[in-house]
Amino acid sequence: MRKALIAAIAALAVAIVAAPAASAIDKVKTGKLRKGVTVDGVLEHARALQDIAIANDGTRAATTAGYDASVQYVANRLRRAGYRVTLDPFDFPTWELNGPSTFQRTDVEPDVTYAEGTDYIVAQFSGSGDVSGPIFVAGNTVIPPPGGAGTSVSGCAPADFAGIPSGAIALIQRGTCPFTQKYQNALDAGAAAALIFNDGFPDREAPIPTTAPTTNDIPAAMISNDIGEALAAPGATARIVVDATTTPNEEMNVIADSPKGDKDRTVVVGAHLDSVPEGPGINDNGSGSSGILEIAEQIAKLDQKPRNRLRFAFWGAEESGLVGSTAYVNEQVENGTDDQIEANLNFDMIGSPNFVRFVYDGDLSDSAPPPSGAPAGSAQIEQLFNRYFDRQGLAYEPTAFDGRSDYGPFITNGIAAGGLFTGAEVEKSAEQEDVFGGVTGLPFDPCYHQACDTFFNLNHEALDQMSDAAAHATWTLARSKSALTDAKSAKKAKKSKRGKAWRYKGGLVVR
Repeated sequence: MRKALIAAIAALAVAIVAAPAASAIDKVKTGKLRKGVTVDGVLEHARALQDIAIANDGTRAATTAGYDASVQYVANRLRRAGYRVTLDPFDFPTWELNGPSTFQRTDVEPDVTYAEGTDYIVAQFSGSGDVSGPIFVAGNTVIPPPGGAGTSVSGCAPADFAGIPSGAIALIQRGTCPFTQKYQNALDAGAAAALIFNDGFPDREAPIPTTAPTTNDIPAAMISNDIGEALAAPGATARIVVDATTTPNEEMNVIADSPKGDKDRTVVVGAHLDSVPEGPGINDNGSGSSGILEIAEQIAKLDQKPRNRLRFAFWGAEESGLVGSTAYVNEQVENGTDDQIEANLNFDMIGSPNFVRFVYDGDLSDSAPPPSGAPAGSAQIEQLFNRYFDRQGLAYEPTAFDGRSDYGPFITNGIAAGGLFTGAEVEKSAEQEDVFGGVTGLPFDPCYHQACDTFFNLNHEALDQMSDAAAHATWTLARSKSALTDAKSAKKAKKSKRGKAWRYKGGLVVR
C-alpha cells in the first residue's frame, strides 16, 4: 500500500524541497497518546453533539439553545478531566429579518425585480435601509476569477473601494478573504449598501447565506453569479430595501487550561463549536470539536504533564465571521497576554466524507500570503504535520493559509498557527481521487452548511487519521523544550511575511 501511494504521488509530479538544517521543534514521543485517542472516542462526542441538535430544533448555531447545550457538554467533560475551565463571554448580537426585502435593477425598462431566496439572500446582521444608487464594482472581478473557485480578491483590500461615489452600492465578488472582511471594507469606505456575488464555478452560482459584521448598519446581501455579472455592466443602478433588527446579546467560548505547564509558552488548540442555523454541523465543526475534546481527555490520563501550558479553546460564532476567536485574541492583545501564546493549532472539519488530508500552508510555498503575512513559526507547524504524515506513509496537500477559520485572528496579530482540514464545498479532482480515493467531481463534503451534516456525514477513516495527527502535533508542542522560533525571530514575528520549511508540493484547495 505504501509503495503504491508513493508511486501515485510521484506520478503527480510531487516534489520534495530540501529541509532546513534543523527544526525548531523537539522530537517528542506521542505514540501512547495516539493510541489513547480513538475514533470511537471522537465519535462519542460527535454523537452527543448530534443528540443535542436533535433536541434543539436540529441546530447548534450561536444564540440557540443547541449551542448553549453544546457549551455545557464540552465544559462539563473538560472539568471532569481536570482542566481549569472558563466560559469566556463575547458580544454577539441576535438578528432578525422583520419582513420581506426588495432588490431590483433600476437602469433598465422595466425595472428587474429579483426573487428573495432564489436570486439573493439578505446577509445575517444586514442593516436596515432603502437604498437606490449606482453600482460600484470593488476591485478586480474577473469572471471566473483566475486560479479557480474561491480565488477572487475583490473587496479584500480597502483600496478596492477607492473612489466609490456617495450613495453607491458596492458590488463584490466572492473569494479569498472572509465575507465579513469584504462587507466591513465596503462599510468603512462609505458604501450605502453592499452585495457579494457568487463566483460562477460549478455549484457556486446561486446565492448562499452570508454574514455581515455585527456592527453593520447598511443593507447587505449575497446575490447569484448571473445577477452579479449583469450588475457589473457600466451604468448599472439598483435598489435594495431591508428591514431588520439587531439586538445586543452575549455568547461564550469555552476555554480550558491544563493545570501544569509554562504559561509563557501557551499552545492554544482550537476548534469552533457552533454550527450554521441550517443543520447540526457534525462535520462542520463537530468533528474538530470532538477531536480536540478527545485529545484533551486522553492527555489528562497520561503519566506525563505538558511542559508548556495547553489551552483547549472551543470557539463560538465562527460561522458568523470568526466572532468568538476574534474577541478572544483582541482581549489577549488588550491585556498584553498575547505574547504568552506560542502557537495556535486549528482543526475545522476533519471528517469530510470525500476527504483529502489538507495541511495549512504555513510556509506560503503553495499559496498567496494573507494580508498579515505568515508569522514566524507557522512554517515549522506545517513541517510538523508534514513529517508526521510522511512517517505514516500518508499523502497530504497544502491548503490556503488565508485566515478563513479561527486561526485568522491569531496570524493577524503575529501568532504562529497551523492545522488540518479535510475539505468543504469544493469538488475533488481526478488527481486527488488517484491519491486519496473518493469520488471525482463531488464536493469534499456534499453536506457542507446543510441539514444533512449529521453524525452519518462523517468519514471514520478521516477522523481517525486526522485526530491522530492533531494529537501528535498538540503533544509535540506541549512537550517541546525548544521554542518554535529563536528569540530574534520571535521579536520579528509580527512583521514576518514568510517562513521556511520543507514539504511536498501539491494542488491547492481554498475554502
